[in-house]
Amino acid sequence: MIRQQIYKFTDKIPYLWNMKEWLLGKTPDQLRRITATQDLPSYSADQIARWIYGKGVRDIWQMTDLSKTAREKLAENYQVGGFDPLQVQVSSDGTRKYFFPTSAGARGGVEAVMIPEGERTTLCVSSQSGCKLGCTFCMTGRMGFLENLTAGQIVEQFLRIEEREHLTNIVYMGMGEPLDNWDQVLCSLRILTSDWGFAWSPRRITVSTSGILPVLDDFMEKTQVHLAISLHNPFDAEREQIMPVQKVYPVSKVIQKIRQYDFSGQRRLSFEYILFDGWNDTLRHAAALLQLLRGLECRVNLIRFHAIPDFPMRPSGEEAVNAFMTRLNKAGLTATVRASRGQDILAACGLLSVQNNKKS
Repeated sequence: MIRQQIYKFTDKIPYLWNMKEWLLGKTPDQLRRITATQDLPSYSADQIARWIYGKGVRDIWQMTDLSKTAREKLAENYQVGGFDPLQVQVSSDGTRKYFFPTSAGARGGVEAVMIPEGERTTLCVSSQSGCKLGCTFCMTGRMGFLENLTAGQIVEQFLRIEEREHLTNIVYMGMGEPLDNWDQVLCSLRILTSDWGFAWSPRRITVSTSGILPVLDDFMEKTQVHLAISLHNPFDAEREQIMPVQKVYPVSKVIQKIRQYDFSGQRRLSFEYILFDGWNDTLRHAAALLQLLRGLECRVNLIRFHAIPDFPMRPSGEEAVNAFMTRLNKAGLTATVRASRGQDILAACGLLSVQNNKKS
């Protein structure tokens, strides 16, 4: 059920997008470049950052330690920015899916998912509206690509949900490929983890990628957040059948790159593996997966496939899932089955799509 709907999904949504540039999503260095163009003192950038990230103001006029003249200058061309969600859907298991508008208007939008589970409350954020990679088992991939999100649009998913104060973890596992929008994702990570931002520990954040090789070095060197790789099949030729990115960035090459880095400390490496009945859940695949990941300090998250229209593969049965997990664990590779959450509101893995909101 839709618990809240502020606006209907109409062609008038672009009107909501105020064309003034957002301050939300800017780092202090970026804010200093802005204040310099407005003939404001450089220290005012730090004041602005404190108001936006420390105090959560929504209007420049609330920044009361800036002079009236400074606020007038800023307000001429800038706004704090950020939207409240247009829709909030609540699952029977407590999962909540938030839908935010984007500059694409009625044809666009983006979803974020809050997942409560015991003492953990995880926010799954999106980095793009749609996705370029076209994975055949994913509803987001079937949307095609609409637009990259700005750092402000990524951060608003964290800032504007009801459960923000109770969150324990953030995962970049929503719509889009994070490393395909790397500059904005990196900026959002800095905002989340810096003392001038939200001061989150990087150990509470995980970024998932299918393996965009040219960006992996930058990701490893410029962040300390956890890394998750969408794997789904240990055989290059088979993985290519469902993940076109395999043609450009083979998973075997991705693993070679990852082996250059040390994951023996607090930074974690994990692999996501969706199980399809009879296609990648056999003991042959388990053996190949063990060989592929041999020597890596990592874990494998096994994920039950959520069936989607016009896709021939089916979810693996419980017996196959358990046999696959047992084979990996007995060989010393930690493997767990990720609980499926929010499936009744199309919030589970692989089900996020703007089309779902148009049908609400």
